[in-house]
Amino acid sequence: YVRGIRPTLVEIFKEGHTLGFLTKTKDIESIKYIAEHYISDQNIKYWIQKVKQANKAREAQNLLRKYNATLNDGKLNIQQFITEASSDFFALAMDAGSEKIDTPQEVADLGIKLVTERVERYRKMAEECRIQGQVPMEGVITGLPTLDRMTLGMKPGDLVILGAQTGHGKTAFAMNVAKAACVDTKNNILYINTEMSKEQIARRWGAILSDVALYQIQSGSLTNEQKETVVQAYNRLRKSGFYPCSIPNLTPQKLDVMARKAKIQRNIKLLILDYVGRMEKVQKGMDEWQVLEQIVKSIKLLAQNLGIACLVLVQLTPTGELQGAKRMENECDLMLKMIPVEKDEHRKKIEQKLKKHFEEFNYRIFVQKARDAESGVSIPLVFEKPKQQIREAQEEGTGYEDIGTVVDM
Repeated sequence: YVRGIRPTLVEIFKEGHTLGFLTKTKDIESIKYIAEHYISDQNIKYWIQKVKQANKAREAQNLLRKYNATLNDGKLNIQQFITEASSDFFALAMDAGSEKIDTPQEVADLGIKLVTERVERYRKMAEECRIQGQVPMEGVITGLPTLDRMTLGMKPGDLVILGAQTGHGKTAFAMNVAKAACVDTKNNILYINTEMSKEQIARRWGAILSDVALYQIQSGSLTNEQKETVVQAYNRLRKSGFYPCSIPNLTPQKLDVMARKAKIQRNIKLLILDYVGRMEKVQKGMDEWQVLEQIVKSIKLLAQNLGIACLVLVQLTPTGELQGAKRMENECDLMLKMIPVEKDEHRKKIEQKLKKHFEEFNYRIFVQKARDAESGVSIPLVFEKPKQQIREAQEEGTGYEDIGTVVDM
């Protein structure tokens, strides 16, 4: 029925014989009786669902027996046991089917179905965005208009890596992306921080959403009006899809379990990991770049298996480099660097390359790799550190736009 074949009695007999389910005359008579007395075109979907549920129950019983037997092993690695069990039960809960070889007809039908759905969805989004003056997105937005237009958002299965030096806005960038993703738009996200406590995260939200300096929120030196503004900001956060978790001793296994749990319970669209350098080593004796490579590979698989986007923060060296960067580039779909712009001549070079003039900016996002967009692009940013706010620099006129034009007197 799912393949478009009407499940007549003859088709059921053919399928049953092919699969080896019908071997006796009694089996055929039983099927014939069931078909005549219980199944019709009107309730076929109901019975298909019943069969699926019964099959899922049998698979669950098999998993329980399998892991119950494993528990008796005296050399059991309990962390690995939990990870494997959670992965198997998650696959069962999400109806993940076993691997199969598709036919060319199935691939062609799927392609037609996908392009038809994509065109209809795009036209609908385009109409909605035209009314609102926006660009239609396919994934979760970052809040940086130029980057979002280039990539159409962070899509399911995407791995995005953001690198920055110590003290140069990794967490601020992550939280501003979170604001765009789950406060400004209504997506559920999982934010995992390996460095800060939940109190520190909460205070930063207060600054980002209220336009009040972080140091004032930390010290409590607020006027009554500022306090009310901060409270209203937290009420905005209350209605968002922000689900944070602070785990100083994060391991790839813990990350896997937390992400799967959040996908099932909250249907998250984005996972933000802040930051990967604090995760515990997969194996002792590995160099840091090897650790990062293995972790990034596992996160890419996680993004694909769960159908979510993953934003991972990494730390750059003082020279702006990243150990193992080439290997990470191979795994990720989008690699970004957040780089300070401290001198006027650097700003002028960026403006000359972009052939645009901007308000004064102090950082830039450099698109080092983009699988589905142009790479080698710089996007000027304004990073207001006291308020922990990051936004794209606004383009300004040069003052010479009217030169050469005829002006009526």
